[in-house]
Amino acid sequence: MSERVLLKLGGSVITDKKTDCAINHDQLSRVASAISHAGTEGFVIIHGAGSCGHPEAKRYRLDTGAVAGKTDGIYITHRAVSGLNDAVVGALRQYGVAAVGVHPLHTAVADNGRLVAFEHRHLEKMLMLKMVPVIHGDVVMDLSTGACIVSGDQLVRYLAIALKVDRVGLATDVPGVLDGGQVVPEITKKMASSLQIGNSMHTDVTGGMRGKINELLGLAEAGIGSDIFHVSRIGDFLAGTDHGGTKIKGD
Repeated sequence: MSERVLLKLGGSVITDKKTDCAINHDQLSRVASAISHAGTEGFVIIHGAGSCGHPEAKRYRLDTGAVAGKTDGIYITHRAVSGLNDAVVGALRQYGVAAVGVHPLHTAVADNGRLVAFEHRHLEKMLMLKMVPVIHGDVVMDLSTGACIVSGDQLVRYLAIALKVDRVGLATDVPGVLDGGQVVPEITKKMASSLQIGNSMHTDVTGGMRGKINELLGLAEAGIGSDIFHVSRIGDFLAGTDHGGTKIKGD
């Protein structure tokens, strides 16, 4: 079996977070080109919501759940992130990548804001057929609160383990995890609490960089390391060469 690679595209990379649901089509095209040149057998792609989903989720207070008769926010938020997913899939397919969108609302379950189930047997079959599943942060049904937002970073942690992924990379709008303006080359659980890491200035209901690191540290505890790097270094990550970013490792 070929190496399995999970690549996560940050929402801030493919959208402009200053404007509601402004998709960065030029950046998407560059990303799709870089991915297509790497060969995509065994690839899983996850992307964040960026400005397509976070504002809607905040407006409808999906972070507090949902109640009967007041579910418009679920539809509106899912519509926004699904539209972004369509754009990502479309860009990839323009470059010959056999991409297909997968929506967590249809196949995932959470409890108190945490992902507890995600049917992934169909993803295994897609990978066997050399397809590239493209999954996204989404609103999902929550057993305790009615509904919640499951971030792309939660999906990375859950699906990397479920699909037995070999390598995980997160493409962001910064060159890595920054502490005092400098890239931290390596992070482990022991050192994470001492880092001065800020959250996003923009609307983000999923925890920003600190939330991202917490998810990846959990993944590292399961034996899967990950890399955070600037989107312009996707080609380096996929080639297995130095990307100048941050490695998240187990202790």
